[in-house]
Amino acid sequence: MSKPKIGIVIGSTREGRFAEKPAQWLLELGKKRTGLDFEIVDLRDFPLPFFGEQGSPAHVGPANEASAWRKKLAELDGFVVLAAEYNHAPTAVLKNALDHARSEWVRKPIAYAGYGGVGAARAIEQLRMVAIEQQMAPIKSAVHILWPDYMAANNGADLSSMEHLNQAGDAMLADLSWWTIALKNARDAEKSLAKAA
Repeated sequence: MSKPKIGIVIGSTREGRFAEKPAQWLLELGKKRTGLDFEIVDLRDFPLPFFGEQGSPAHVGPANEASAWRKKLAELDGFVVLAAEYNHAPTAVLKNALDHARSEWVRKPIAYAGYGGVGAARAIEQLRMVAIEQQMAPIKSAVHILWPDYMAANNGADLSSMEHLNQAGDAMLADLSWWTIALKNARDAEKSLAKAA
């Protein structure tokens, strides 16, 4: 059986974004977990139009522009979303990407790592509500890169040298690992039952 796959979704596309630093740090933390495969999923690689479909992807087929995005999500068994916080909310490009898919999110776990003034805590709370509506399983543990750590990393400090972040990252990935395996087994069992029926 192949290892479950986790996508580290970079939720910002702006020039000069900070997101590459935590994405690489989380990828390295993830590589230490032998039971899962991690990859970075950059929204820059999946340009999507502003969501303006006739209905939700739950009821209407996807726009052609969203097909590559939805295919990538379907390959993954769980997610870590990197969240920047703009005006107490997640980025518009991230919310748009969430809206462009439906079945590809269902019954999969999602974790969050945020950065900014309060570690994107307000944005992450909003994203958790969206995840519940998408029938995902948002996990409790998260990583919040607060302003002092954000500024230190922008000035050359390595996130992996910050032990409090390593502890938070390890705790988050441990929870995500458990939920990923449990939900993948449940989804696989459901598929087997459907085939047998």
